[in-house]
Amino acid sequence: MDPEKPEWLIQMEGILETINEGVIIADDCAHIVFANTNFAQMTGRTAHELVGKDATHFYSPEESAILMKQREQGLRDGHNRFEFVVPRKDGTRLPVIISSRGIEDPDGRQFGIITFTDISEQKEAETRLRDVNRKLEERQHEIEEDLALAARVQQSLAPQSLVWGGVRVEAYFHPVRTIGGDFGLVDPLDHDHLNLLVCDVSGHGIGSALVANRIYTETMAQLRSAAPLGNILRQLNTFVMHNIGSAVFFFTVAAARLDRNGRRMIFAGAGHPPAMVVTPGEEPVLLESRSMVLGALPEAVDSEATLDVSLSAGDRVVLYTDGITDVFNSQGDMLGVSGVQKIVRETALEPFSEMKQGILDRVAAWREGPPSDDVSLVILEVL
Repeated sequence: MDPEKPEWLIQMEGILETINEGVIIADDCAHIVFANTNFAQMTGRTAHELVGKDATHFYSPEESAILMKQREQGLRDGHNRFEFVVPRKDGTRLPVIISSRGIEDPDGRQFGIITFTDISEQKEAETRLRDVNRKLEERQHEIEEDLALAARVQQSLAPQSLVWGGVRVEAYFHPVRTIGGDFGLVDPLDHDHLNLLVCDVSGHGIGSALVANRIYTETMAQLRSAAPLGNILRQLNTFVMHNIGSAVFFFTVAAARLDRNGRRMIFAGAGHPPAMVVTPGEEPVLLESRSMVLGALPEAVDSEATLDVSLSAGDRVVLYTDGITDVFNSQGDMLGVSGVQKIVRETALEPFSEMKQGILDRVAAWREGPPSDDVSLVILEVL
């Protein structure tokens, strides 16, 4: 038996050597009287190099000051636990959790039992996680910048309000996310004809927006070829099936072509909510789609795809996507076509310049919560 060691310490040494953590025992002067093998391995020193040294001996002055404060707190509370480091012989610092507790031996002397839990793997994992999070933040920033640019590009393609020949047009586009799958067109074909169109690609977000922008480009090319609207629908259907071909995406269209005085309109719809023609004070007339949704079936377009509609001065035409109809109130009731028909009838009594906002405000008043779908709206008045 070592005469310098208290008997209780000698009895504890065997137990302390079986503990997976580093352990030291320090006297009331903070000198180390025992260090187990695990603690010695943590420091890269031998127990002989540690025993007899002040517990702060291997620390820097700044670290020692922190340790003294923690020791004082431990003396007040009887125990303490904090995150710190163990200085190693090679000059590195091992991250640890230090737990200390005071004891009194049979002779009334005060000692501290201090355990050191190695948290280097946890710290390495935290460092890796921080690196990953930093890279994710950088990537998120890049994505947000790309989306902001895509949104500006898509907004630049949004239909513009105009006065043309014997008609005037108001248009609106709003994606439910940064970019969306809806688009609208207000495009003079030539001196004598004006094309109006709204399109709704299934889904939301980036994929739908990319498909919508590609369909937009093809639609513009088809419209400017002056082909009949039925033929344009067939070409768009074939184009998407051959070039994009996916069970995920399909799209619907409502298109109109007016002559310069606005008295004659050719209408074609494919799987789209019905367009509406309203004379102020009267019930809106529904122009139903004769063709099915596009992009899914080769024979989606009806052989008689178009309607020939006569218009009069004061008549208004409303084209929209299902972001207008497919909204629900707090009771779970959908606005639907009949609800939009009522709104169109009411707002047609307002000045044309106020009708678009009137429709949007009434739809928002019906809807519970924020929009859940992209919205495109094009309205026309015959002068």
